[in-house]
This record gives sequence, C-alpha cells and structure tokens, in this order.
Amino acid sequence: MLDILEGLEYKQTLRYGENPHQQATWYAFPDQGLSNATQLQGKELSYNNLIDLEAAISTIQEFKDEESPAAVVIKHTNPCGVALGRCEHKTSLVPDTQSNALKRALNADRTSCFGGIIALNREADVECAEEICKSFYECIVAPKFSADAQKILSTKPNLRLLEMDVNNVKVSPHTVRSILGGVLVQEKDDAPVDISEWKVVTERQPTEEEMRDMIFTWKVCRHVRSNAIVLGRWEQTWAVGAGQMNRVGSAKITFNNSVGGHGQNHIPYTRKAVMASDGFFPFSDTVTMASNQGIEAIIQPGGSLKDQDSIDACNENGMTMIFTGKRHFLH
Repeated sequence: MLDILEGLEYKQTLRYGENPHQQATWYAFPDQGLSNATQLQGKELSYNNLIDLEAAISTIQEFKDEESPAAVVIKHTNPCGVALGRCEHKTSLVPDTQSNALKRALNADRTSCFGGIIALNREADVECAEEICKSFYECIVAPKFSADAQKILSTKPNLRLLEMDVNNVKVSPHTVRSILGGVLVQEKDDAPVDISEWKVVTERQPTEEEMRDMIFTWKVCRHVRSNAIVLGRWEQTWAVGAGQMNRVGSAKITFNNSVGGHGQNHIPYTRKAVMASDGFFPFSDTVTMASNQGIEAIIQPGGSLKDQDSIDACNENGMTMIFTGKRHFLH
C-alpha cells in the first residue's frame, strides 16, 4: 500500500500550518488534484485554504453529472451552504444559472459563509463576481472565470481565484492520514449515490419532491463531519449540524439554525424540509424532534437495534423514512 505515496514532490513551503506557530510544507502529486489548479490572483494559498479547498471540491463533485449549476460554500471543512441553480418551488421564477446557485448557497447561511471557500461547477460570470464582491471570502474555485468576472474580482486583490476543472479531478482512490507513529490508508468514500439500494421502511411513501430533496441532502451529508444532520428543500441546504458528540445535539443545532431557504438566521423554519443523517438513530428521540419541527421525510442509513422504534415514530406522525443501507461517517 505504501506505493501510493510514490511520486510525491515538494511543491512549496507554506507561510504556516493551521496556526501561525506551526510550520508547514506542501507536497503534491504533479498530475493530481490541486496541483492542476491555476491561481489567477490573490494571496498565497495557506494550509487551511488547501484543506478547505479539498472539502469544497469533494462536495461539488457530487453534482458533476447534474444538468443544473451547483455551488458549495465550505467553512472549516464543513459545507455551510450548498444549492443547485434550479428551484422547483411552484412560485419560483429564478433562472437556472450559476449565479442563482451561488446566491441560494450563500442564502442558506450567510453568517457562516463569511470568510469561506466557494466552489462552482460552471464558469463564474459577471453576476457571480458581483455577488462575491458583496462580502469576504478566502478562495473561489471554478472551471473558468470570464474575463469580465476577473476584472470585477480584481478589485479584491487578496481574494484567491483558482481555475480548475472540478468536474474532472484526477485523484488517488485512497486517502492517507497520519496518526501517532504511522499512517492510515483507506478507500475513498466517493461511490455515486445508488437509489436502487434504498428502502422505504414506513407506511407513507415519499413524494417526488421529497425524493429529489433526499437525494440532494444525502449527497451533502457525507461531506459533513459526524455526527451530521442536514436539512434541505428545493435542492438547497436549509441548515447543517456538524461534528457533535451525539445525534440529538446535532439535530438541535440544525433546527435552531434553519433559515428555510430565506437567508435570515434569526427566523428558524423547517416545515416540509427533508432531513438527512449520516448515521442511524439509536433512539426515536431525533425522529420525534423532527416531527415537532414539521419535517415529513427522513433519510438515514438504518442498522440500529432500535430501528423499529424510529419507524414506529414516523408512522405515528405520518412521516416518510428511507434506509440507505450505507453510512457516511466523516472524521
């Protein structure tokens, strides 16, 4: 397995690591990942930028086969806003554009998106550039930036712009992580979502809209640190709960932060959103909490000894639950 490290080359010494008192160096495979990015402007990439860029690119790749443009905003490796350009809301008249995808992703949580990393899966145009210039962000990565967009973004000379084909990224099929006294090597958790493996375990079946949103939130959920809870509707994240020590705590944070797609963090709203969980529910308490918040559809791996308790809670409250048969812990 150690041959997967062969070919690494020194790329550059970074200003510092995660913190100013830590030294850091970037080694890279010349033909893989971020080595293929072209930096058009901005300050030198930092250690934290590179870590967050990896998370942003990994997340945006979930939507590489979508006909609709997609946008992802990452903060401290977690997605804080993800959206497609299209919006299936009956009253929505917004065009299916990259700039609309970006605005919807930012509106999911403008507070958390501040200072984040943005990834786009289509060309960044003038409207994208104008939206980006309204606030502060560390990096933008996109397959291309139009000449006019670059001109607008040049007014923020410290903003890092990276051109990279995020829809076709060459990477190793393994991840390598250092631990005390060694390294861990594992296969990447990047297999495409296969809904044929899913099972509806409740009496109520999902609507077409709920199914579409469960596919979307499940894709996002595997890029959120465990324990992860993601709320979404109309293929836009409404709230994300990440990295908590218990699933109920993650759900509480998610519900408290939900904006209902309106970009106002002080107005929690979750009615008819779907909820995705990266791991199973050991008890039915999270389901009950979701029902009280107006959630009508849940997607989770299943596999708990008390799965039936959660299924019963859904049936009692007229909710849909899908078991994917696959969990997505991320540490």
